[in-house]
Amino acid sequence: MFFDRPGTGERAVLVHLELDENEDREDPRELEELVLSAGGDPVAFVFGHRHRPDPRSFVGSGKLEEIGQAVREHEAALVIFNHALSPSQERNLERSLQCRVIDRTGLILDIFAQRARSHVGKLQVELAQLRHMSTRLVRGWTHLERQKGGIGLRGPGETQLETDRRLLRDRIKLLGRRLEKVHLQREQGRRARRRAEVPAVSLVGYTNAGKSTLFNALTGAGVYAADQLFATLDPTMRRVDLPDSLSMVLADTVGFVRHLPHQLVEAFRATLEEARLADLLLHVIDASAEDRDDTTHEVEQVLAEIGAEEVPRLDVFNKIDLLEAAPRIDRDEAGRPVRVWVSAKSGAGLDLLREAVAERIGGEMAHEWLSLAPSEGRLRALLYGKGAVVDEQVDDDGAMNIEVRLPRRDLEQLLLGRRQAPPQ
Repeated sequence: MFFDRPGTGERAVLVHLELDENEDREDPRELEELVLSAGGDPVAFVFGHRHRPDPRSFVGSGKLEEIGQAVREHEAALVIFNHALSPSQERNLERSLQCRVIDRTGLILDIFAQRARSHVGKLQVELAQLRHMSTRLVRGWTHLERQKGGIGLRGPGETQLETDRRLLRDRIKLLGRRLEKVHLQREQGRRARRRAEVPAVSLVGYTNAGKSTLFNALTGAGVYAADQLFATLDPTMRRVDLPDSLSMVLADTVGFVRHLPHQLVEAFRATLEEARLADLLLHVIDASAEDRDDTTHEVEQVLAEIGAEEVPRLDVFNKIDLLEAAPRIDRDEAGRPVRVWVSAKSGAGLDLLREAVAERIGGEMAHEWLSLAPSEGRLRALLYGKGAVVDEQVDDDGAMNIEVRLPRRDLEQLLLGRRQAPPQ
């Protein structure tokens, strides 16, 4: 792991193989971006092709020698594979290359460890790391795998490796209980929002699509946003006012990536449930990315994995300033907004986005005239308080004719079954 880094980052040799048996391939450019996000210094990239991975070292003997030569030439301290390695493959590669070897999962876990700031985020990252480490614990204790005899060498009945595995299991159980408590606390918050009838909207999308920048533009929250992968780890929530007297609670969530490690999906269950239980998902897509169709598919896969594939979704094509495109709303055959083109950086199209979200979460809108008697001043005040009054006319007898526009369910609650009368 990248724990004690020199100022310029650790020198790393990157390895990417094209495998015939793997149709869903990783992106070499994304691996380089991940290494830079982790604080590493990529000094060489070794490419190769195999029909299937070698069970012992993932790569063949010739490619292993090429990697070793790159390590010696660049004095690299680390080799990073753009694939998932088994514990035995990692051990064999480290033995042959005489340097540390990590796979894609270990790299992503390290980035998450750096980004975690809140107590909950740190708990989730530690749980994911311990689950990953539990399968690789043996390599640090190979000299203690067997009981030894003799004075001063007899153990308490279990090897050091067994002791560490037991401690690891106990810590994993403890973290699981703490995160379950967090899950229950967040569920209480969701119930309170449902009672207040405030819709929950979650930002989801591929990492570095601009979710945090969009979140800041809509809320003014000032959360950390940077042009790097996994800049956001800890979820943030803010209330946002929308047109038609509506409001929502907007949640900024962790970005997705190709083949998001299962340990992370499981550990971040409490965070990802903000997406699964939302009333609407804003799927933020980098409109300027060449591989936006691929990244969109990856996000859909993760949403399916966490059970959020059925949540209503509004696509937000971000970074249109890089395309010199105009902001707009795309609608389906029924006239419902399905896609909004915006630039979170410049603010272009944000009003259209608020309008589209209001349409999607507001349901059927009521736009009509109400005739209120002079004694119904409280109802008039409530309508003004919701920002629902479009126009008002007062008759000679003091009756108030008010033109209103607001969600029909809100209007029905205000009127409480009162008979509506059109203006004379």
